[in-house]
Amino acid sequence: MSVIRRKNIRAAGRAPRFLRFFRRSAEAAHSRGNRVALYRSGGEFFPALLAAFAEARHHIHAEFYIVRDDATGGAFAEALLAAAGRGVDVSLIYDYIGSFETPTAFFRRLERGGVRCLAFNPPPFRRGLAWFDKRDHRKMALVDGETAFVCGANIGDEYSGFGRAAERWRDVGVRIDGPAVAVMVRLFREFWQEEGGRVPPCWLAEEVPVAGMGDAEVMVVAGGPHRSRSFIRNAFLAAMAGATESIRIMNPYFVPGPRVVRSLLRAVRRGVRVQLILPAKNDVPLVGLVSRSYYAPLLRGGIEIHERQGPVLHAKVMLIDDWWGVVGSANLDNRSFHRNFEVNAIVVSRDFGRQVADMFAADLAGSRPVLLEEHERRGWHVRLLERLCGSVSWFL
Repeated sequence: MSVIRRKNIRAAGRAPRFLRFFRRSAEAAHSRGNRVALYRSGGEFFPALLAAFAEARHHIHAEFYIVRDDATGGAFAEALLAAAGRGVDVSLIYDYIGSFETPTAFFRRLERGGVRCLAFNPPPFRRGLAWFDKRDHRKMALVDGETAFVCGANIGDEYSGFGRAAERWRDVGVRIDGPAVAVMVRLFREFWQEEGGRVPPCWLAEEVPVAGMGDAEVMVVAGGPHRSRSFIRNAFLAAMAGATESIRIMNPYFVPGPRVVRSLLRAVRRGVRVQLILPAKNDVPLVGLVSRSYYAPLLRGGIEIHERQGPVLHAKVMLIDDWWGVVGSANLDNRSFHRNFEVNAIVVSRDFGRQVADMFAADLAGSRPVLLEEHERRGWHVRLLERLCGSVSWFL
């Protein structure tokens, strides 16, 4: 992989040859002239999202894995209904399995109010039982073709930070204004059509190009089970391989597989500092067990692992060389690599990188380092559970 040898790279985000390699590996759609804002918690992200809905003039496209019928879901629904009421074209895609607990009446009310709703993969699973395992895991909202919100958060109180303290989860999102939004609009509309949604006449009108609004480069990477290879995983691997100074990762469901592990260990061997922030408490205990089965080889290889204390970690962030930031819906696991529809935004910006680095440092301060000696002292029964659970890691 000579294209990413260190001597040929000054910084991952600035080497044109590396950018071409990255775009080719991940089929990433690249644009310049974007403005990007980082939201360090659901409590910051959701008010900004609802405010943008209130200012929408032409259309809103929203796509979320889970939409709950709680206080946050109610505020989300009211914002969509208000926009539809003033003539904005509003469409929502949600995952049928992810939103299984949400009453049908919730979506019927939206439809009666003028919001088009499309459930991904409802029964009877017209593509066969194997398709039952697929999920639309994307979390994004697009406003007027100019503004995009991309995050790891679903629509629910635990993600927004509006629930009880014990239920508040740690999440991260971004707002993007500029040409990159058009890529996500096309992604949404193509998916809508593929899933059998009725295409309104206003969608057939030619999109007006959005002028540059900032100095950030943005690449959009989308993946799904319809692909012959995982562009989501390729994007992670290519970004890791391009690192020259540091790799910082915050991820809730860490079941990376051998290729990602090898990429991280290679980075350490060429002098890159690799730090992982993973959850001390996982909302899926089985995933937590499998994640810890990876600790020993990573720690022996010189990778720093920290477990974040407090609320459940749900943020999906990677930062390369304090310059190249990745935020989106994808986890570092086989489900996100191969069986989910995902979307990640890669932001190449020194200013944005500094913001993510500051956020990472704050989370690091609230995390406990995992020491190899301590980890090796875990009991035999824990090791046995890890090994047994590891046999089903493909399905996690």
